[in-house]
Amino acid sequence: MASSAQPAFPARNYGLNTGKYPDRSVGPAFGASAGQQQRENQRLERERERLEQERREREEQNQLTEEQKEEIKEAFMLFDLDKDQKIDYHELKVAMKALGFDLPKAEILSILQAHGAPSEPSNPNIPHHPRLLLPFAQFQNVMTQKILARDPRDEILRAFELFDEGGKGKINLSDLRRVARELGEGLEEEELAAMIDEFDLDGDGAINREEFLGICLQ
Repeated sequence: MASSAQPAFPARNYGLNTGKYPDRSVGPAFGASAGQQQRENQRLERERERLEQERREREEQNQLTEEQKEEIKEAFMLFDLDKDQKIDYHELKVAMKALGFDLPKAEILSILQAHGAPSEPSNPNIPHHPRLLLPFAQFQNVMTQKILARDPRDEILRAFELFDEGGKGKINLSDLRRVARELGEGLEEEELAAMIDEFDLDGDGAINREEFLGICLQ
């Protein structure tokens, strides 16, 4: 007699992954971890670049003389009219001109766009139109780079212009007398005349630009 028992079918395991379909249960966690790592790497790279930039700026500032550093500080303080440790376009233009850099409008704006920060509203109830302002630290860095890149002849000729009253193109005895008086130097007339005679190569009784350059560069 044939058995009436039915053949047994293999049990189906609905709770386990049999390998037929990929297990996606760890996918989101893995993706989140990779994204977090990428953001952390980007943050570390930005921090590294910031520290490297600060190091370069310190090295550049160390190349300036104490007198040059003081001139930068004085120019900023003089033209920071509202004393908020920030200067706007007009204040920046005259401060740079005082340091010997008479730049066109486009270059001044470029400096503000690269290194400035927008002004903050003084009254939240009044419509605010932000302006770009340059803090002292950024002004110091910009001027340090400008001064280090300047031809030494430009610095000498700038000093020449301080002596040459009226833009004659020459420094005469009257100019030396005036500068000596302004500096509080009690030089005798004969001493001032001897200075002119020593460096006056063309014998015209005055020191021209080329003669002045020769004095300073020798």
